[in-house]
Amino acid sequence: MNDTIVAISTSLGVGAISIIRLSGKDSIEIVNSCFKGKDLRKVDTHTINYGYIIYNNEIIDEVLVSVMRAPKTYTTEDIVEINCHGGITSTNKILEIMQLEGCRLAEPGEFTKRAFLNGRIDLLESESIMDMINSKSEEARKLSMNGITGHISNKIESFREELKKVLSQIEVNIDYPEYYDIEVITEEKIKNIIKKLKEKLIDLVKDSENGITIKNGIKTVIVGRPNVGKSSILNKILKEEKAIVTDIEGTTRDTVEGEILLDGILLNIIDTAGIRKTEDKVEKIGVEKSLSKIEEADLVILVINGSEELTETDKKLLEETKDKTRIIVINKNDLKNKVNLNNNNNNIVYTNTLTDEGVLTLVEKIKELFNLEQIKTKDYTYLSNTRQITLAKQALKNLLDAEKGIEENLPVDMVEIDLKNCFENLGEIIGKNYSNEIIDNLFKNFCVGK
Repeated sequence: MNDTIVAISTSLGVGAISIIRLSGKDSIEIVNSCFKGKDLRKVDTHTINYGYIIYNNEIIDEVLVSVMRAPKTYTTEDIVEINCHGGITSTNKILEIMQLEGCRLAEPGEFTKRAFLNGRIDLLESESIMDMINSKSEEARKLSMNGITGHISNKIESFREELKKVLSQIEVNIDYPEYYDIEVITEEKIKNIIKKLKEKLIDLVKDSENGITIKNGIKTVIVGRPNVGKSSILNKILKEEKAIVTDIEGTTRDTVEGEILLDGILLNIIDTAGIRKTEDKVEKIGVEKSLSKIEEADLVILVINGSEELTETDKKLLEETKDKTRIIVINKNDLKNKVNLNNNNNNIVYTNTLTDEGVLTLVEKIKELFNLEQIKTKDYTYLSNTRQITLAKQALKNLLDAEKGIEENLPVDMVEIDLKNCFENLGEIIGKNYSNEIIDNLFKNFCVGK
């Protein structure tokens, strides 16, 4: 990390301004070499300076240059940001000049990676920054902000502090048993500490499942045989004519997707091709794609025509989706109902698509099924991705193993191993210990320039 990196930090295209960002020990010197205005080497830190980028005696653009000196910067290194006129040609030209003057083009996420490696932010905060960039709802923004400001990191660190104390006491008791003035750490004390921490971790893991819902939304797939009203239901939920609707079977041959916010949570809805046996090559591909989408879904909405007897296809779909989070929609309730299903299934709703109100019962059922009202009103101190939650679950398992060890009267040094593993797993969440492979994989998903 001894070199100076550069990248475009704004979307490339026609706009009011573009920002080219540099970070590294030579960033001020490099920009100053082609800047006409104040001597950037002598200006105060965190100032904006007017002038021109000039190269080979040609004025490239009129710019504002921000100079931010280490260590109070995003990466803790010297950072310079060149604000030029928005446009592909001028932006790329300045980027090219910076590279000719000695910069290296930044890798995806390298600015944030440097911030992490230089100790300004931890790994969880780094991931929250990317979550903020990708957030599509107000709730997702709040969740990301809690990560960026360190609230969740502080909670994880407090767990580690509790473990550190008990581990230190165990070590002292093992290494210096002859001293009478040290606090004796009994099995009962260890058990009480484990119990309190276990309850906190259980709550964190449970609530963090909500965090995944807030961040990613609910991937919803609408399935059913042809002509049962799937596309009409999609259109009514989205309140737009997203899918083509006709009375001809097989109209929808590929997936149709749309998004809507329900109580601040993003609902990603996919309308699929009607499922039936067909010799039509294109429709057959659509049917196979529909079946594969069921496996990927967080929620399956199975639509059945209530005005007709159950068909073999309906029965097959009922069987194939029984282990998924599912809502069964008996559609066309404006007609005489001919479908009788097990009344013990609480996730059956009756709808029609004649009016906008016809699918309100379905929308309310989705809210109820995913506790959207509860998710929205809770605090946002959650873990927000699979990596973090998996490590938290591993830490919880370590605690449970330690608790079991005490109950089985294992030696305290054996119990200590499980507590140390818990401490390490919690540390990995926030990046106290990590592998280069994990870091490289995480930051490659960032956009270039961040």
